[in-house]
Amino acid sequence: MDNRELKKTANEVRKGIVTAVHAAQSGHPGGSLSAADIYTYLYFEELNIDPAAPVKEDRDRFVLSKGHTAPGLYSVMAERGYFPKEELKTLRHTGSRLQGHPSMHYLPGLDMSSGSLGQGISAAAGMALGARLKGEDYRVYTLLGDGECEEGEVWEAAMFAGAKKLDNLVVIVDNNNLQIDGPITEVNNPYPLDKKFEAFNFHVICIDGHNFDEIRAAFREARETKGMPTAIIAKTVKGKGVSFMENQVGWHGTAPNDEQYKVAMEDLERIGETL
Repeated sequence: MDNRELKKTANEVRKGIVTAVHAAQSGHPGGSLSAADIYTYLYFEELNIDPAAPVKEDRDRFVLSKGHTAPGLYSVMAERGYFPKEELKTLRHTGSRLQGHPSMHYLPGLDMSSGSLGQGISAAAGMALGARLKGEDYRVYTLLGDGECEEGEVWEAAMFAGAKKLDNLVVIVDNNNLQIDGPITEVNNPYPLDKKFEAFNFHVICIDGHNFDEIRAAFREARETKGMPTAIIAKTVKGKGVSFMENQVGWHGTAPNDEQYKVAMEDLERIGETL
């Protein structure tokens, strides 16, 4: 895909996020929207995956460590063809495959059940080591929140990955600077994230997480990096694409009402018309 097609697809992913959270009247739109461009590049360009064969042995693995942003993951998976987009409206409903946090037991294509912050990156590091021990060449990707990086387990996993020189592991941090209680700098400042990952023997790349040229270059650089894992620190905007949600901490875990849903979809329609 060229950048224009990626932008159009990411905008559709954002529509799916808003639709799902509105239908559930529950969920986490802010951090799902901020990561939509990363999700889109992963699922449409970077990952070796096949929706028709979701458990093929040589597939790349993706672990959503910040599992509460499952609406973003579900939306991109629906856009990629893992299940019908109409199913997004069942988010968090009883009996739905799309629960509030990803569960690999319900939805083919999910590589890990996640939601307890800090645990996803640990699972991803284990998968990456497992690939090496089995002589397999698949790669492992995991997406973290910047607030999640306040968890000690994140750094235990980073220490492990760096020590084992897991160059088949890519850690992406969605750095939107907001968590449920406010700016991360005011809650429990984890900065400087780049220097911390470097200290754990990671190759670090800092990018604009909404710029597809920078996203593409970062993942290419990660593939070319040998002897150490890569951390991509992606600077993003919480609630990206929806005017009244952007950079507003209150939309971390709040669902739009009917009127807000209408405004949000109009925002995204206007964006789509410019692409």
